[in-house]
Amino acid sequence: MGRAIEAKEFESQKTVALARSLIGKLLVRRKPEGDVLRVRICETEAYHGERDLACHAARGRTARTEVMYRPGGRWYVYLCYGRHEMLNLVTGPEGWPAAVLIRGVEGAIGPGRVTRLLGVDRSLNQALVSLETGLWLEDDGCRPPRGTLRSGPRVGIDYAGATWAAKPWRFQWTVPTVTAD
Repeated sequence: MGRAIEAKEFESQKTVALARSLIGKLLVRRKPEGDVLRVRICETEAYHGERDLACHAARGRTARTEVMYRPGGRWYVYLCYGRHEMLNLVTGPEGWPAAVLIRGVEGAIGPGRVTRLLGVDRSLNQALVSLETGLWLEDDGCRPPRGTLRSGPRVGIDYAGATWAAKPWRFQWTVPTVTAD
């Protein structure tokens, strides 16, 4: 258990730096029956502003993307391919649409698996990152050891064009493989 990170801490963050810094943090979910599940974030992707052609806000403000224009520290949850809920953390100041997709946690690699594991659905869309909403982040001081954090291109965004698809805004914590001699 660590220090709960307050929603307001995400209002002035740089999205790409925040996506990187979320690696190793705890994503915590209080389920309706009261059980609390803590999982460590090990993969994220950053989406930063209307100019980022991979960002949902690239087409401007819509009913779907309205949450991205609100102050950071809210959840943006949407349905992908008609079957997978996707969990994003809105970042930055009000009026600047940016978010970090939570792509993987311990025990669930892939954004659809993350939301299934935690029981996250669109009822949390626009909710604050807080204990009160039942979905929050904690910092227990864990940091990936040097050499175990990789960055690379984001996944599934070829439609955004080569420049935006190649941005190294995906972060993965890789645990080194130890072999016996």
